[in-house]
Amino acid sequence: MSPVQPITNSALESDWSPRVIDTTAVAASPALAAETVIATLNIPNFGGIAVTQRIYLAGWAAFVVGTSGTAVRLRIRQTSVSGTIVADTDALTGGVAAGNKLAQDVSGSDATPGVGTYVLTLQVTAGAAASTVSAVQLLALIV
Repeated sequence: MSPVQPITNSALESDWSPRVIDTTAVAASPALAAETVIATLNIPNFGGIAVTQRIYLAGWAAFVVGTSGTAVRLRIRQTSVSGTIVADTDALTGGVAAGNKLAQDVSGSDATPGVGTYVLTLQVTAGAAASTVSAVQLLALIV
């Protein structure tokens, strides 16, 4: 493993490229009312980049609400759908109805990052059919 990379500065530049990571790949869409991973972000060289403060995370998704959906909830978790919750919108009901296309965001930070993988999840309360995720972004800023 390479030595821990600090934030580097010079008279010409400040290179943050290893510290800003994102994904826009849709991993799945929620079936019924299940909390589902809709995006996965793997931090390359995790452990080789010094985390001096925390990892800031922001997630966004556009989706069509499935049949009977009454609320939506976005979360950012460590590792998987059962991992530690880093950020949570709680149940949001404004504009939620079957067939409506919505966009929602969630953000938070991980002060004790012990993992190099974060996931964005979506749950549609009372969903009786699959909802459809059309776009996502999950972004990490390591400081």
